Amino acid sequence: MFLHRQRPIYPWFFWIIKGRGTRLFEAVKRQIERKGYIARGGQIVDATLVRAPRQRLSRQEQALVAQKAMPIEWKPAKRRQKDLDATWTKKHGKSYYGYKLSVCVDRKHKLIRRLKTDTASTHDVQHLDWLIDPGNTCRDLYADRGYASKEREEALQAKGYRPQIQRKAKPKRPLSQRQKQRNTRIARIRARVEHVFAAIEAMGGKRIRPLGQARADFALTLMAVCYTVRRTVWLVKSGAIPW
Repeated sequence: MFLHRQRPIYPWFFWIIKGRGTRLFEAVKRQIERKGYIARGGQIVDATLVRAPRQRLSRQEQALVAQKAMPIEWKPAKRRQKDLDATWTKKHGKSYYGYKLSVCVDRKHKLIRRLKTDTASTHDVQHLDWLIDPGNTCRDLYADRGYASKEREEALQAKGYRPQIQRKAKPKRPLSQRQKQRNTRIARIRARVEHVFAAIEAMGGKRIRPLGQARADFALTLMAVCYTVRRTVWLVKSGAIPW
């Protein structure tokens, strides 16, 4: 029988970890800033998909989950094995199930300045306003063609930013040679954020085991903290940042 009930309130330990990762990330940032670190060279925003364990649900169960409910016969032990927050999305023709990590990285030192986690189906541009770092000394903002929009670029310019967003070809209107050259120039700079995602992937950041948005947020934020600390240590040893 597929009677349903509303999803239960998160257990008490979910409320404990909720927001803890973000506070730790901000604490690390404050320590760097106290040492005189200033974000320079502009900022790069991008997002990456993070896979989560696929859920084996029947069609009736999927329908209930879509309604923010669950089958009434699910016992607490079974409920703990189900991820009702992760979502499906497609990228380059491939299907992904899980979450999304969006970051803002300063161009000069490749340190994560701001981050946001969400479900996989959330579009990258929905996090753009949150990710912008007003403290960067350069007003250039780099992004790939997924953020391209005339209205969005005008809004950024109105706020004093110089959007360096790659152009997107329209149907039956290929990019001009000048636009292709501009995209290549931006790609060389924007590629620096891919180094950040590669480092996080080495920590297991492309596939996570925790179930639920709260746990996924905590795990991904801790990976961002670890990357920021490791990157800062390398910069200090190389002499790029005086400590």
